[in-house]
Amino acid sequence: MTKPYRVLVTGSRDWHDQHAIWDALATATREAPDDQDLVIVHGACPSGADHIAHEWARGYGATIEAHPANWVINGKRAGFIRNQLMVNLGADVCLAFIRNGSRGASHTARLAEQAGIPVRRWTA
Repeated sequence: MTKPYRVLVTGSRDWHDQHAIWDALATATREAPDDQDLVIVHGACPSGADHIAHEWARGYGATIEAHPANWVINGKRAGFIRNQLMVNLGADVCLAFIRNGSRGASHTARLAEQAGIPVRRWTA
């Protein structure tokens, strides 16, 4: 079985430009090999970039891999721990949608780069 093509989406909770995210995901999809299933990985935030990517993936029929932060167990570091986990699981590309210098999205993009994952950034 062929491994899936994994697209890691990270972004600000107050990112509202749906068009930018949908275009980026469409481009990433076109770049994926035809014999690989598409998996959209995101941090499961209920608003912003994660939510927009989730809705796109649902409409496209991609597999969705959502990783909510565990605030109860990990407290203030929960987002950073979740970000590291998503990167550790690997991706073929990371799409980062950063608004107002979002610490979480910037952190994930930086971790992805350090892991050798190509990162594409959009800012607002």
